Amino acid sequence: MKLNIAVLKGDGIGPEVVDQALKVLDAVATKFGHEVKLTEALTGAAAIDAVGNPYPEETHQACMAADAVLFGAIGDPKYDNNPSAPVRPEQGLLEMRKRLGLFANVRPTFTFASLLHKSPLKQERIEGTDFICLRELTGGIYFGDKGRKDDGNTAFDTCIYTREEVIRLAKMGFEYALKRKKKLTLIDKANVLETSRLWRETVQAMEKDYPEVTVEYELVDAAAMRLVQWPKHYDVMITENMFGDIITDEASVIAGSMGLMPSASVGVHTSLFEPIHGSYPQATGKDIANPLATILSLAMMFEYAFNLQDEAKAIRDAVDKSLAEGVVTEDIADGAKAYKTSEVGDWVAQNI
Repeated sequence: MKLNIAVLKGDGIGPEVVDQALKVLDAVATKFGHEVKLTEALTGAAAIDAVGNPYPEETHQACMAADAVLFGAIGDPKYDNNPSAPVRPEQGLLEMRKRLGLFANVRPTFTFASLLHKSPLKQERIEGTDFICLRELTGGIYFGDKGRKDDGNTAFDTCIYTREEVIRLAKMGFEYALKRKKKLTLIDKANVLETSRLWRETVQAMEKDYPEVTVEYELVDAAAMRLVQWPKHYDVMITENMFGDIITDEASVIAGSMGLMPSASVGVHTSLFEPIHGSYPQATGKDIANPLATILSLAMMFEYAFNLQDEAKAIRDAVDKSLAEGVVTEDIADGAKAYKTSEVGDWVAQNI
């Protein structure tokens, strides 16, 4: 099979962890007889530095022409620490999501048997945790009107959703639930926010179309508490943009490290696959960052973008084996030998 993949390494540790995933991609392509075409393009701070735009038109065209996008991370302290910066790396990510129509972020949360002790939560609470959160990506407060008034002393950010935006995300959630444990949870703030009331009434109206699915409704503050008390309660969660941003980062630590969780952003055009962590500038160039989330994102790419289940399983099996045998970076080495980023990538690729 011919695989046409756009590669956006981004900033910070992005290039380092993506390079390890590319090693694994090469190993899988060799093992299963695939032909891979890679197109690298700039985004984030690297793109601002090069051309003044965090998501250049050339990058967009590369993404549109690809079958899938492998993405690293964006962000740079020189922009984070400058509140008045006219252009920011994160603007490129928002622009990419909007122009590619990536309206749903798919974030699985699961545990690894060999790493249960690394979680900040008790083993009996998290063992067997396996749920997916679908976060709406192209609406809400991140994309609504924003600005300043009163000589800059008052700021505003507007949260806007249409019923159509809610329906397309909720429909995906119901379909995922049908393939899993037939349970769907909507996370909102319907006791306060009008947009959340739109979400709730829309999902309630859709229930009749999916009679096999049990639907629950939780306020986001209660869900944030329940997520650390009883994570095994959840199967498929759906929520709006900002709530999803927060709740999925909270969920990520259940497994013991943000460096372990993959994600996909899917929608109208080319799907994008990326680790959930950021650019981690403190580790840039040190060869210490955990590449497994990016490698597992590659597994999601094979599964979701190409429907190649055996290839995805080969990657996940190799990652599981690396964890079980302690071939890991310092964030989860637990006092044992810590391998370098590049060494973990080599080991997983060679195992495949």
